[in-house]
Amino acid sequence: MDPGKSNPIAHVDHHPTPHHPSPSNDGKETHDLALLGYESELNRNRSVYTILFQVLAITAVPFGEGTALTSAIYGGGQLAYFVGWIVVVVLDECVAVSLSELASKFPTSSGPWTFQLLPVGRTRTVLSFVTGWVWFIGNLTICLSVNFGTAALLAGTATIYHPGWIASGWQLLLIFYAVCICTFLVCAFGNRILPYVDTVASVWNGITILVVCVALSVVAGAGRHSAAYALSHYDESFSGWGGFTFFIGLLPAAYTFAAIGMITSMSEEVANPAVDVPNALSLVVPISGIAGLFFIVPICFTMPPLADVLGAPQGQALPYIFHTVMNSPGGGVGLMFLVLGVAAFCCISISTAASRTTWAFARDQALPFSNIWSKLNGDQVPILALAMLTVVQMLLGLINLGSTSAFTAFASCGVIALACAYAIPIGISLFTGRTAVSTARWHCPAMIGYVLNAISMAWIAFQLILFSMPAALPVTVVSMNYASVVFVGFMVISVVYYLAYGRRVYNGPPESDGV
Repeated sequence: MDPGKSNPIAHVDHHPTPHHPSPSNDGKETHDLALLGYESELNRNRSVYTILFQVLAITAVPFGEGTALTSAIYGGGQLAYFVGWIVVVVLDECVAVSLSELASKFPTSSGPWTFQLLPVGRTRTVLSFVTGWVWFIGNLTICLSVNFGTAALLAGTATIYHPGWIASGWQLLLIFYAVCICTFLVCAFGNRILPYVDTVASVWNGITILVVCVALSVVAGAGRHSAAYALSHYDESFSGWGGFTFFIGLLPAAYTFAAIGMITSMSEEVANPAVDVPNALSLVVPISGIAGLFFIVPICFTMPPLADVLGAPQGQALPYIFHTVMNSPGGGVGLMFLVLGVAAFCCISISTAASRTTWAFARDQALPFSNIWSKLNGDQVPILALAMLTVVQMLLGLINLGSTSAFTAFASCGVIALACAYAIPIGISLFTGRTAVSTARWHCPAMIGYVLNAISMAWIAFQLILFSMPAALPVTVVSMNYASVVFVGFMVISVVYYLAYGRRVYNGPPESDGV
């Protein structure tokens, strides 16, 4: 089935969508990219299916819902985990469709399109620079959180057989470094096979969800809850937030879908990006939303006592739940092996997208030493941008040696930064009457578009508050959420760079003649 034709929301001016780009189609996309001011430098080796598989790998439901599961416990338990997922799926689909329209109108890797949406003037150059840096910070920190989250899951899995062992700061750092280096090697030297890797990743995701669903439902080593308890149990005593507790439980779902917009950075490697990218972006949320229920519901029905889950070794709830519910270390490790595979694929897919963001931002002379990071190797891979991302992540990982609380703020910082980067162009489009997106090849009817854009802005504003809050009260130096501090710190760096040097070389993306 053609995803574009099956989408009930958007209006699409259809063109043939081959699995692999034909010379004629490549010529058209090269021409369209030239109208946006850029030369075609990357290999267009991705179709609507492979780009959909990549964004599904980035979403990585078992990984996102697994690593952040503790937040759902603080948020009240099963009710927040189950109902929160449904609520966030609906809200994030509004964001996905809003971004899809913009990605269709401006099918380049140089998101998030602020420059093209504003009238000529100095304001658009400055705001474009700010938005670009927020976008870059979001890409960097969300990658950091995924790679470190994978390392933490590995350490948590080891506790299944060695419950008394807790990884020290330097041990966890070394595991994190191993994850970063392995991810770099695959992304740097496996570019030609990455579309196939993303395809395998989607299949692996599906198998993982199916096996977890069946295994937990059959074994249920900690007992089975009634439907009423499994889907509506709510205990607000863990967070101390009173009536606001439920919203803390939205964090796992919101984190899972936080990075979907990063797929727009792959636009210049897609055969027909003005249609294929928005199709993939608008479909990933409902597909993941339905699949996620088959992962979440069995956990809700077989969940061990919530207080025990919060006390899990290494602070990793998922390995503890799998071990307890499967009633054997081998069963727990078997399920965790599948989830760790999902995590590994997510590291690869999200790092690939982030490297394209970095390369495209450097191409516009917006980063220090942009001439270095904007270079491509012989396989048209931005390997230096990828290397810089990897090294910066490894350096930031040193923070975990001094303060685990400060480091966990990077995950929240990534969500906050990406949300801001989404909100700025969506807001500009909304308040300028959606003039630009109304002529995109993939766009919503006017009234539906206004509603979806408005809901997106409200949801993003709420996320900025939600991810800046500590999960539980009372707040201590250890439990404090430092996400806002980290975000402001990165923005201070961008301001210093702009005033010292950037304002002399950054003129925004090239002028657009439209597509």
